[in-house]
Formats: sequence, structure tokens, C-alpha cells
Amino acid sequence: MKLGLGLYRDRLNKDNFRFAKQAGCSHIVVHLVDYYNGIEGLPSTDKDRNMGIARANEEIWSYESLVDLKKSIQEEGLELEAIENFSPADWYDILLDGPRKREQIEHLKQIVRNVGKAGIPIIGYNFSIAGVWGHVNRPGARGGAMTATFNLAEGPEETPIPYGQIWNMTYDFNPPGGFIPPISSEELWQRLAFFLKEIVPVAEEAGVRLAAHPDDPPMPTIRGYGRLVNQPHLYQKLLDLYPSRSNALEFCLGTLQEMTDGDIYETIDRYSSQNAVGYVHFRNVRGKVPRYDEVFIDEGDIDMIEALSIFKKNGFDGVFIPDHTPQLSCKAPWHAGMAYALGYMKAALAIINKE
Repeated sequence: MKLGLGLYRDRLNKDNFRFAKQAGCSHIVVHLVDYYNGIEGLPSTDKDRNMGIARANEEIWSYESLVDLKKSIQEEGLELEAIENFSPADWYDILLDGPRKREQIEHLKQIVRNVGKAGIPIIGYNFSIAGVWGHVNRPGARGGAMTATFNLAEGPEETPIPYGQIWNMTYDFNPPGGFIPPISSEELWQRLAFFLKEIVPVAEEAGVRLAAHPDDPPMPTIRGYGRLVNQPHLYQKLLDLYPSRSNALEFCLGTLQEMTDGDIYETIDRYSSQNAVGYVHFRNVRGKVPRYDEVFIDEGDIDMIEALSIFKKNGFDGVFIPDHTPQLSCKAPWHAGMAYALGYMKAALAIINKE
């Protein structure tokens, strides 16, 4: 079992690669999506901004760019394990069952081929319309550390999503008016089935594993839109839609612990024993929906050592990343929070790996 660090697009640089290496990591998980819509150099007009996003996405996902990224990571003594999430601009009509879904699924197939050709083993994805939503940063971890918290009763209003957005991200700066109609979980499962039927065979040929993230927060609906995997047993439904090594799981311990049903240790055992886990988001939480806090790795409801022991028992040899952590009160809160989590994980993995 191996230690890794996840880096968002704006942190993909030599300094952070070296930070990961210095903290004991051997692998990197990267996010190529611009979550904050802050692509440098985008034109100011809406039409030209749409074209700019399309050009940026095409360049980012090209075989040449992927090889260059992998090389820059390897130059610092690390390996690129996974890319996390497609850009909403590349597959919004797959999620929405819109008129461009056939065009977009062919584009995703080429992305998968490029990733496989570049020798990158995993693509994580979040098949969701509302995405990760409703979290508020507040001093909810030990010592008043700032962290992400969810409280449905006190959180933001669950307003519908306007056309031109997915996951709170704008993919169209000149959209039609109105809002995305509410959909049921059953409808979203049908759209996922189309996606898997089309994309998994291509992933198999490319040698790539597609790894699905569970719903965070794991509510039945968010903002009026149905969810997919908001209970542990629904991961099995996803796997059974298209049985294949390339249909795998981005296994987020925190999200699974937030769910109201199931036992986290039985869940780990169930899916790791099937060799269904691509890689692991190794984070801890306190509480369950509709109210929980993301806390330090050693103060939440999960016994993280026990969790690692189950992965080890079932022969999992993949990568664990902290995903995200509370921020420490210092001049480098993100780095300090990650360093704390990585140090804990490094020691725990060293002990478990010897057993």
C-alpha cells in the first residue's frame, strides 16, 4: 500500500511535487479541472470565454500534455497514479441527457485513450449534477482548526441549478435562461448506465480504470437532483451495471462514513475483497448526514488503523491520499494540514505493511 498526495490544478508545480516527496509520498493524484473557473487568459466576452474553455480543455487532455505532466512528476521521484474528474464542459450533456451527449461521449473516449497511452492507470469521476455542495468552512476540528462542515438545517438554500452550470461550475457563459429540471435518482442511474456501457470497453482497451466517487454529501437529493451512491450498498449496484476491472471505485472513507446506513469496516471489506477499489481518499469525519464535520485524521469516528488493516488483509496495493484536511493555524495552513495527515499515514502504512 502506497502514500500519495492529491493536487489541484493550481498546485501542479515543482515546489508541491517536492513537498509531496519530502512528506514521504511516492504517488500523485492530479485534478486537471479548473474548479474555480479561473483559467488564465480567458477573453472577457461570453462567447469567446466559452471558446477559451474548450481550447484549454482540449490542450490539457491531449496526449502530449499528459506525457509532459507525467514527466514533470517523475522528475521529482514520484509517479502519477490518477487524474480526478472530467471537466463539466466535456460531459455536461452526458450528465443532463442533452443533445450533445453522443458527441461528448466520443470526446471522453478519446480522453481515456490519451490517458491510457500516456501510462496513467486511473481516472476518477463524480457522476453528479449537484456535485459536492453545501459545505461551510468553520472552526470545526480540534483546536478550532478551520475545516469543511455540513449542516443541512443551517446551510445554504437548496436553489435549483441554472443552465450553463454543473457542480456549481460554469461551462457556458452564454446559456439559455431557466434552470435544470429536477431529476430522480432512477433517471440519473439510467444516464450512468449509458455512460458505463459506452466508456468502460474503451477503458478496458486503454488499460485504464474508471473510479467512481460516492455522493458527498450523501443525501438522497441535493438542490432537487437525485443522487447515485448515497448509501454503501449502492456502490455494488454501480459495479454490477457493467462488471469489469475498469469499472472501479474512488473509495472516499469520509463520505462513506457520513452515510446513514452500513458499517464502514464491513464496507471496506466488501469492496476491497472484490478488488474494486481504484484508490482511496483517506480522511476522517465526525457525525453523519445531515450534520457532520471533516476533522483531523486521528480524531474522527473511523479507526483509521483498523481501516488500513482491512485493506491489507484483502491484498489492496493501491494509493491512499488525504484528499483534504483541516487547516492548521500558521502561515502555510494547507501545507501544514497535509503534512500532518501525511505523517500520520506514513507511519500507519509502515506499521501495517510490515504485518
